[in-house]
Amino acid sequence: MSASRLSVLAIACTLLTAVIGGWVGVNYGLRHVRPSPQLDDLVHTQLHLSRAQNEQLIALENAFAAQRSLYETQLRAANRDIAAAITVRHQYDAGTQEALERLNNAMMGLQRATVEHVIAMRALLSSDQANQFDSIVNQALVVAPP
Repeated sequence: MSASRLSVLAIACTLLTAVIGGWVGVNYGLRHVRPSPQLDDLVHTQLHLSRAQNEQLIALENAFAAQRSLYETQLRAANRDIAAAITVRHQYDAGTQEALERLNNAMMGLQRATVEHVIAMRALLSSDQANQFDSIVNQALVVAPP
C-alpha cells in the first residue's frame, strides 16, 4: 500500500474515531449528567424558600425544562445524522460536518441555558440563601466526582 493511501486511511480512521467518541460522549452526558434538577431539588429542600420564592422558582424550572427538552431534541437529531454517516454512508462528508456543527451548537446552547438558569435561580434568593446556594453549587460543580 502506498504512503498516500496509508495517510488517507489514517485520517479516515482518526475522523471516524473522533465522531464515535463525540457521539458516545454526548449520549453519556444526556443520560448521566443532569445537575440542574438535582440543584433545583436541593434549593427546594435546603433553603427554606418563601411561598413567593417557591412559585418563582417553579416558573423558572418550567421554562428551563422546555429549553432543555428543545436542546435534547436537537442533540438526538444530530446524533441520528452522525450515526447515518457512520453506518449508512460510511464517510465523513458535508452532511456529517453539518450534523457535528448542529451537535456542538446544541451542546453549547444547553450548557449556556443551564448556567443562565442557575444564575436566575440565585437571583431569587436572599443573601443568606444565596450563600448556601453558592456552597451547594460549588459542591455540585467543583467537588463532584467525574
